[in-house]
Amino acid sequence: MRVDLHLHSTASDGSLRADVLVNQARAGGLDIVALADHDTTSGVQLACSTGEGTIHVIPAIEISTTFDTSELHVLGYFIDTAFPGLATHELQAIDRRRERMEAIIDSLGSGGIEVDFADVEAEAAGASIVARPHLARVLVNRGHAHSVSDAFDRWIGDNCPAYRPIDLITPRDAIALIQNAGGLAAWAHPEMATFDSLIDRLADWGLDAIECFRPRCNLENTRILEDAVRRRGLLATGGSDWHGPWSGRLGHWCVGTEEIGAFLERGGI
Repeated sequence: MRVDLHLHSTASDGSLRADVLVNQARAGGLDIVALADHDTTSGVQLACSTGEGTIHVIPAIEISTTFDTSELHVLGYFIDTAFPGLATHELQAIDRRRERMEAIIDSLGSGGIEVDFADVEAEAAGASIVARPHLARVLVNRGHAHSVSDAFDRWIGDNCPAYRPIDLITPRDAIALIQNAGGLAAWAHPEMATFDSLIDRLADWGLDAIECFRPRCNLENTRILEDAVRRRGLLATGGSDWHGPWSGRLGHWCVGTEEIGAFLERGGI
């Protein structure tokens, strides 16, 4: 089977509504997908109902956390979207992301790039949160970047001039939240520069899985991640982190059940 366990919709910062996303994933030949929007599950019900009987949709979320002054993302799979703690987290994340976006816009203005918060909100219309990809699209529309990727690379990506950290819950609390909601917690797109210094701590906090397979992870690093999974008794998962057409065609990248079968089995698939 062809699997992609890391997709985003317009409920957070993707370019397609959840139902359209699922239909395109099915058309792209995918058999199992996970809708893992940032800090919200508001698109999950629509995604699951759209896929019913034709493509398996796993209810998921990508929780943004703060570790020291850096961001670390934790994916939650097979979650009960009605768990009250998830709604509480979403409301807190909305406020924190708005504060962060205002700080980034102020930073861009100091560098001579004028952006109105209202334009970013308009770009995010229908989304539960306002996030950097929305701002990136505004920067493209205003001629300050050639593409969403270019906007991140030059202006608003991690460690770029206008980047500002976000003050959210800790990774330990995110893992507990996901597991209290009945789910499995996976470290999303781990940074290799900090992987060795963090993995044991995350494992001690109850991490279930590591996102080992993804388009922008080379073979050497994938093998490092797989080895960490084996040595610590964790599970391997994988996903494209698809946000829109700039991420490629849905279904062009996938992972097979031979790589992540144990993870799917733990989730009841």
